[in-house]
Amino acid sequence: MTGQHAIGSGFGHDSTADDVLAGIDLTGKLAVVTGGYSGLGLETTRALAKAGAHVVVPARRPDAAKEALSEISGVEIDELDLGDLDSVRAFADRFLASGRSIDLMIDNAAIMASPETRIGPGWEAQFATNHLGHFALVNRLWPAIAADGGARVVSVSSTGHRRSDIRWDDLNFDQGYDKWEAYGQAKTANVLFAVQLDALGKDSGVRAFALHPGGILTPLQRHLQHEEMVGYGWIDADGNPAHPAFKSPEQGAATTVWAATSPKLEGLGGLFCEDCEIAEVSTDDTPGVRPYAVDPASAARLWTLSAELTGENAFR
Repeated sequence: MTGQHAIGSGFGHDSTADDVLAGIDLTGKLAVVTGGYSGLGLETTRALAKAGAHVVVPARRPDAAKEALSEISGVEIDELDLGDLDSVRAFADRFLASGRSIDLMIDNAAIMASPETRIGPGWEAQFATNHLGHFALVNRLWPAIAADGGARVVSVSSTGHRRSDIRWDDLNFDQGYDKWEAYGQAKTANVLFAVQLDALGKDSGVRAFALHPGGILTPLQRHLQHEEMVGYGWIDADGNPAHPAFKSPEQGAATTVWAATSPKLEGLGGLFCEDCEIAEVSTDDTPGVRPYAVDPASAARLWTLSAELTGENAFR
């Protein structure tokens, strides 16, 4: 039985992060937002801080983060490279040593459609950075996430998950690389991670959600050529957004903060959201989430595999 059905959130495609957070007081709450200094992450950080949260932004480029976040109060910056498990562990251990708990864990950082790159022991970079890095980070931070009960973990995925299920027999594209299939697999992994984390964590009061933020032009497109994006119909020849469904960053961050804070999601979890609503399961071109991305058996299988690869598992 799937809970992937709309609940009447009162928000939609055009809602902004500030709309979603209107009337919600996050004073005293601590949020961790990976990649929270660029694109959607920056808007997520701004909105959460404006609502009163203290936001920790782990950044691969701390100097760039300091510059981007200089005018936002209530923000703390630390160093983290999701593609380097030693860096992940070092950040997590520094945070745990502070003795603080985490109320909102937002796995936002990502790379998209990058040239074929290997990191760690030969892992495909998009899967390793977007999924394995966050997997290791959340598991390592679990004592802080589960400390008070009631925390939420939000995994920022994409409709890109429709491009590929998990390639169980060729996880690292050793038999031929396709940048969009690799991105799709990584985004499917982001959803499956939330499904299994919710199953494992709900007895501790921790719930997890995944989401598609919408199409937004951000630095995430750094690996795409101008002509390529024109060909996709994303931008016009002058570089202006051309796709009618594209969102502003303020709109793009709305589903993230909705999943992290909405009172309407109390008692729910392990679900995929889009446009500030729980998405339907879809097997065609209509909006929604693919069945394979919310399959509990696949989620458990990926969790076991990810734990073996990273050496991190808070639930063993």
